[in-house]
Amino acid sequence: MTGSFTLVDSLALGDLHVFLGRAARVDEGSVRLIGGAGVLAVYVSVLHPAGLLDQSPTVLGLRTFALTSQETFDAVVPVRSLIGRVESAIEASQDTFGESVTVSLPMSVTTVTWAAITPPRGGWVAIDSVPSAVLEEAAREGIDEVAEAVPTGSGEAIVHKVRTEVWGRPLDEPDYLPAGAGFAAVSLGFLGDDESASVYESGAWTRLTTKRGHVLVKRRAWSVAR
Repeated sequence: MTGSFTLVDSLALGDLHVFLGRAARVDEGSVRLIGGAGVLAVYVSVLHPAGLLDQSPTVLGLRTFALTSQETFDAVVPVRSLIGRVESAIEASQDTFGESVTVSLPMSVTTVTWAAITPPRGGWVAIDSVPSAVLEEAAREGIDEVAEAVPTGSGEAIVHKVRTEVWGRPLDEPDYLPAGAGFAAVSLGFLGDDESASVYESGAWTRLTTKRGHVLVKRRAWSVAR
């Protein structure tokens, strides 16, 4: 198991730092790092079931970064610990602009349920596009609803119940996407002005893709393709 990964330059390191910071504001849990073929795939959870009886969808955010190595690895690490390692690498690389930057990995964790499932790498079929305004509106309305429904100091179970109800609710159009997909796209910084997100399907997974990243949604095995 590798103890580090090397990004191609400090610009990529800065992008990773911003992405992790946004992810930590949504969920201070863990992040999954999958390396291979010179690419680092960074998965973060926005919403996932709390147990076998929980019917909420799995909503993940994904950013990819170029690596200098072809080495293969798969690690799940605490997001705050990784942010600390990235910040150390940023400090160490201040005088080496344009050069590759190595980030050491924190200790892995093994109790993250959502990281046990891996979205498909291939087989994606283009089916639709969604205007950014639709996703932004769903996120804005959901954030307001969650804030109003969750009193200050509420327990974790109540917070999860409210978030599941709000973010698991389907959009008006397209109704095969949960509101949580809009929340993920907005909170992770994937939307641009007047940009549409392309929608793809592969098996039980639906993917929203923009120039800035991907949102992956896993629901029950069904097809939205016509």
